[in-house]
Amino acid sequence: MKKRTKKSGIGLISLIAIVINSSIGAGIFGLISGIASSASPGAALIAWMICGIGILGLVLSINNLVLKKPKLNGIFVYAQEGFGPFDGFISGWGYWLSSWLSNIAFATMLMSATGFFFPVFGNGQNLPSVVAASILSWVLTVLVNRGIESASFINTFIAICKLIPIFIFITFSFILFKFNVFDSDFWSTFNSNISSGFHFGDVANQIRGCLMVIMWVFVGIEGASVMAKHAKSKRDVGLATVLGLSCLLAIYVLVSILPYGILSQAKLSQLRSPSMQYLFQRMVGKWGGTLIGLGVVISITGSWLSWTMIPAQTMSDMANEGLLPKIFGRTNKRNASTFALFSTECLFQLFLLTLLVTDKAYIFAYSLCTVATIVTYVFVAAYQIKFSLLDKELNNKRQFFYGIIAFVFQVNVIILAGIPVYCYLQKHDNHTKVFGPIELAVAGLTVLAAIYAIYGLIVGSITF
Repeated sequence: MKKRTKKSGIGLISLIAIVINSSIGAGIFGLISGIASSASPGAALIAWMICGIGILGLVLSINNLVLKKPKLNGIFVYAQEGFGPFDGFISGWGYWLSSWLSNIAFATMLMSATGFFFPVFGNGQNLPSVVAASILSWVLTVLVNRGIESASFINTFIAICKLIPIFIFITFSFILFKFNVFDSDFWSTFNSNISSGFHFGDVANQIRGCLMVIMWVFVGIEGASVMAKHAKSKRDVGLATVLGLSCLLAIYVLVSILPYGILSQAKLSQLRSPSMQYLFQRMVGKWGGTLIGLGVVISITGSWLSWTMIPAQTMSDMANEGLLPKIFGRTNKRNASTFALFSTECLFQLFLLTLLVTDKAYIFAYSLCTVATIVTYVFVAAYQIKFSLLDKELNNKRQFFYGIIAFVFQVNVIILAGIPVYCYLQKHDNHTKVFGPIELAVAGLTVLAAIYAIYGLIVGSITF
């Protein structure tokens, strides 16, 4: 009788940790001032409800596709499977771009929080900050290169550690919560000319103002799906994504809404970044700022670890699907994509220098990251719709509905890059026709969108 061997790979708990670590990073610690700058508590609650429904549709779509299409690895592959190699390339390229750009935002917030303890780092955008962030990034890269599964174990430990200060903050927020402060301007903002009360136009503008901030903190919800290739069970991937979303939504709503009962919206919007750190210091004293500061360092380090694994895995999967040169898919003896990992790290090092030339590096980085990630989300939702129409099972109508919710919620493609690389690869592989009629139309629209976006940034009509 053969002895049953234990299947290696990433388990359910570690997958949930990847979802949490990929999503809870820098964003949650700046969530308070970010939302308070745009929305009153009433409008913020509506925004959370809208985003919660939209992200739930996306998560349920991912869950369905992971279970029904277990041979597909990587979130970008759904675009290729459903609409062709060029769309798969667009989806993968946008996702890869967003995943390592997020680390620029992490670097800015991490160094800013560290400046609470060591003034030499200031606001996180000076030369000492760049040097320290560069060293940490290389350490994480080497760690991931030593093996995905060992890195995921550390990831789980960090996920637990980062949640402790957040839960302490939520607990004290409940204790110190004052309903009269919370209810004073429930619908109107501090800078609104409209008298207190519900006014549809004003509330709609408030919701629109905080959507980008909310979307940023959900980037990474697909982390378990991206690492599905290394999971012990595909079923665990979908379950981890759904459970991760449930935990994240509860935490985000409590962290962003309870402070409206601590300070007025005007004061919350003026808090220095990371706003949770400085609010908690005002609530309980210096130890509160120290605790949250440590939480920021642990949290961002954990997210940084996740987002060091994810872009390398994305490039490796793209290479395996024939969308990038095969060298990007090569792995070492520990199953880590060394070439993809280190080439991405080199690009990160170049963009890290932006911390020295802009005073809005964090906002710029997370805005680009969010927009690029939405490209992939749109393709996932579109494939979910297409697949559910072809699915002969009884629940295909429900899955179609999930896809519609996710698709309607997501934003259309704004700017993508990398089309020349795709053309070169297709020519190199002796394809007689690089683009079909539909792909040519998509390419044309993409280029026009890119030109418009660059023009808007130059003249100032598009801002971050």
